[in-house]
Amino acid sequence: MSNTAATTKLSFGQALAGFKSLPGWMQSIINASVGMGILLLVWWIGGLLIASNPDTQAFADFAPGPTFSALWYLVETGTIWETIYSSLYRIVYGLFWGIVIGVPTGILVGYFLMVRQIANMPFQFLRMISPLAWMPIAVLAFETWDAAIIFLLAMATIWPIVFGTAHGVQRIDPNWFQVARNLGADGYQMLRRVIMPAIAQDVFAGIRLAIGVAWVVLVPAEYLGVTSGLGYAINDARDTLDYAALAAIVVVIGIIGYLLDFIAVTLIKRYSWHVE
Repeated sequence: MSNTAATTKLSFGQALAGFKSLPGWMQSIINASVGMGILLLVWWIGGLLIASNPDTQAFADFAPGPTFSALWYLVETGTIWETIYSSLYRIVYGLFWGIVIGVPTGILVGYFLMVRQIANMPFQFLRMISPLAWMPIAVLAFETWDAAIIFLLAMATIWPIVFGTAHGVQRIDPNWFQVARNLGADGYQMLRRVIMPAIAQDVFAGIRLAIGVAWVVLVPAEYLGVTSGLGYAINDARDTLDYAALAAIVVVIGIIGYLLDFIAVTLIKRYSWHVE
């Protein structure tokens, strides 16, 4: 018995050593594949349990088989692309306004102590309000549903960008500003040559957080009066009891959310002076 255990331990050690000798990118692919395999296994087991229970078997279409069949149908017929386009359009515009408002505000908060002291309490107060809590105001203030949703997404994206940018400005070595002033840099040159390159990582990190929050807010926001988008598609599938299509849309949301986060991480690595 001890020989068998020793042999098993030796084999495991050899396999682990062989795995660690692989290139980093290959290790990442293998680890990701194992993780997704475990997720699919848990999902498949959950589908079997739902289908075998008389009280829940009406929801058996949430299982992987029906879900991927519905997903293939949505892709094959092309109906999913217009749905994705509508949601991405809203996300891009909401994120655009979050960046346009958030980055300059964050620079002011981070650079000027008085502004930071004045803005800290109201900004923290507003940050803690759920973006969806602004929904009644958005419906009253904007003429179209699209504009109301974009406003909600902007409210979701502003605060991570503001605080990420402000944190980046506060981390800049004060000696950099002194050197720039001694060299005759004006305000614009200080912003362009010192501040923006130094805070690039923090800005993109804030944008990454903002994308995650906005993507979560998007689905319930699209429960408003729009007739397109991923949130609308989920609501419609629920009303028609098409649980396979509902699960397929959830998978699409997860895939796009992962891709958006991957783009943000790539930008952080590409445009930062260093990566912590």
